[in-house]
Amino acid sequence: MSDTTDRPIAYLTGEYPRATDTFIQREVAELRAMGQEVVTCSVRRTGDEHLVGEEQKKEAARTFYILSAARPLHLLLCHLGAFLRSPARYLRALWLAIRTSPGGIKAMLYQLFYFAEAGVLAAHLRKNNVRHLHNHIAKSSCSVAMLTSELSGIPYSFTLHGPDIFFAPEHWRLDEKIARAAFVACISHFCRSQAMAFSDPKHWHKLHIIHCGVDPRRYANDELPMGHNLLFVGRLAPVKGLPILLRAMETLVGDYPDLHLTVIGDGPSRAALEHQAESAGLGNHVDFVGYKSQSEVAEALVAADLFVLPSFAEGVPVVLMEAMAAARPVVTTHIAGIPELVTHGASGLLVPPGDPAALAEAIGKVVGNPSRATGMGIAGRATVETAFDVSIEAVRLKALLDGRVT
Repeated sequence: MSDTTDRPIAYLTGEYPRATDTFIQREVAELRAMGQEVVTCSVRRTGDEHLVGEEQKKEAARTFYILSAARPLHLLLCHLGAFLRSPARYLRALWLAIRTSPGGIKAMLYQLFYFAEAGVLAAHLRKNNVRHLHNHIAKSSCSVAMLTSELSGIPYSFTLHGPDIFFAPEHWRLDEKIARAAFVACISHFCRSQAMAFSDPKHWHKLHIIHCGVDPRRYANDELPMGHNLLFVGRLAPVKGLPILLRAMETLVGDYPDLHLTVIGDGPSRAALEHQAESAGLGNHVDFVGYKSQSEVAEALVAADLFVLPSFAEGVPVVLMEAMAAARPVVTTHIAGIPELVTHGASGLLVPPGDPAALAEAIGKVVGNPSRATGMGIAGRATVETAFDVSIEAVRLKALLDGRVT
């Protein structure tokens, strides 16, 4: 049997590259650095607001966009070619799309859209001699990946993040995706346990822990956290808990009049959050600066004294890894996979989600004690270097992609 590992693999997600998903770009870069050719694919183009640095712009320029390619004639030719190549395989893929619909006319239409997209992607993968398809974010784009695999015969796998897919695993047919995948890369033990809860035990051997990671060298930082500068990085959406942080700051500014929060990110809640900050008299204490490039985020971490992430639902946030790699203490919520990254009292403090009083108390304990903040930062960096280095995790992922781990 001939070795196929010198052939390209493909990566698929719903939007690539996004400013909020830089961990995917890092993973792709590491695989390429190991000599693996990676064909990046995306269902749709990202908005210009996500192309915040040269890295994103270069990735966007080399990425295949399914919806952009799916012009009527090309779409028809892709599907006609797939049908003529193997009518039986084509009909099996179509039936898979139909039977995995969660029910209802709208859902069925979406399934047929995914099938249409799968035909375009399958043709692109064949054209590029792709040997394996890997998906990130196991919702609609993973449905496309599963159908593409059935349509083309190319095996697929996916990285399972959560938490939102665990709110509706039946809708997204997580069980079927796991059953059909060559393997599933779970970002945490918590994530793996949820995958086990929603899949047949005979497929549990496919579930492997592969952390998302960062390059600790990129965040090397000798500056000590001595001041009262807080940093948040993330999408401005309700699930991130920013209103709780702003309420905590109302409590804290009396004791720390120079307390300042920089908010990097954008999203649907931005206007409401800006209004909340102004109404609470925090206008001089909070800056909303929008999306920033990876380099600019690294610089912001150096300038920060404490990183705060008050989320209600997460996987294992890469932005926490970045902060810890920069030797910054963190205050975040005790949810999902976060305790697998942050050790309470050692590298940061964990608080109950949605509790502004507890959040304010934890922030005060760190910014009011510079020596403790320094110790937490050192411990956090050691954790990232040991267990969340993207170069180490990429080696483990490539072993799975090459079929060297079962």
